[in-house]
Amino acid sequence: MTRAAHAFWLSAPGVGEIRPVTLPEPRAGQVLVRARYSGVSRGTETLVFAGRVPTSQYAAMRAPFQEGDFPAPVKYGYLSVGEVEQGPARLLGRTVFCLHPHQSAYVVPADAVTVVPDRVPAARAVLAGTVETAVNALWDAPPLIGDRVSVIGGGMIGCAVAALLARFPGVRVELVDTDPSRAEVAAALGVDFAAPQTASGGRDLVVHASASAAGLQRGLDLLAPEGTVLELSWYGDRPVQLSLGAAFHSGRLTIRSSQVGRIAPARRDSRSYADRMALALDLLADPAFDALITGRSSFAELPDVLTRLSAGDLPALCHLITYDGE
Repeated sequence: MTRAAHAFWLSAPGVGEIRPVTLPEPRAGQVLVRARYSGVSRGTETLVFAGRVPTSQYAAMRAPFQEGDFPAPVKYGYLSVGEVEQGPARLLGRTVFCLHPHQSAYVVPADAVTVVPDRVPAARAVLAGTVETAVNALWDAPPLIGDRVSVIGGGMIGCAVAALLARFPGVRVELVDTDPSRAEVAAALGVDFAAPQTASGGRDLVVHASASAAGLQRGLDLLAPEGTVLELSWYGDRPVQLSLGAAFHSGRLTIRSSQVGRIAPARRDSRSYADRMALALDLLADPAFDALITGRSSFAELPDVLTRLSAGDLPALCHLITYDGE
């Protein structure tokens, strides 16, 4: 059984390292998980890596099994898939997803893991946390049949939302991004693609996930009267400036926030965390989501991977981290 393990730590802003960990003996109601894969959530994790989490958001930004505190030293991450080596009989040998930092093995409560369905490849399952965010977003602002919807920002969250929107009957979806290579991802997801300057207007709903003021402004510009921008971006410590003249008031436009840590009001009484995560993993049976995994590296390479992602030298949506030769 696994006892010694290794974990990724941000030792100082911009400096990551792999540290040894000694795992405790699992108690009743706990599981020992050996990691197979983890995913780097590029937007959030590069903000953390660069030490750009605002002081006011330290508590809100804590990951479920985070150790240490922002800005550093801190052990962070939340997209882990592994195999249960010890725990309740119903979970032994099962592949599970957990909101755990990058670590080769870990002990957590049994109710903190979600079984990955057999029809979902373990590597694709690292996207469960991202798809759960997309599910919650579309609970916050569900489109109507026939709506014209744009998703601005072809990162992990934007692409996950676009993939789900493509399943809605009669909804016309356009993914908007400054990177022309995102057209290939859009095609794999079954949605249209446009650059910001050629994006379609008259949209009933715009989902904004580019984490840029320019993207948010473009979203407002694309709306039809009475339209809504659903804001999914996390800006860290960066201020955002908008022009709210023109059609903002006369068109009765709306900017609405969505936050993964709080479930949409219409679902609070009926959908637990376990329900949402099980739904996300069920949706991941669709192989179209493989388009969101754009590279892989070994766990030992993770400090360099985050350095390159933070510097913009490694373009990626979700970068897959492998353990034990996976």
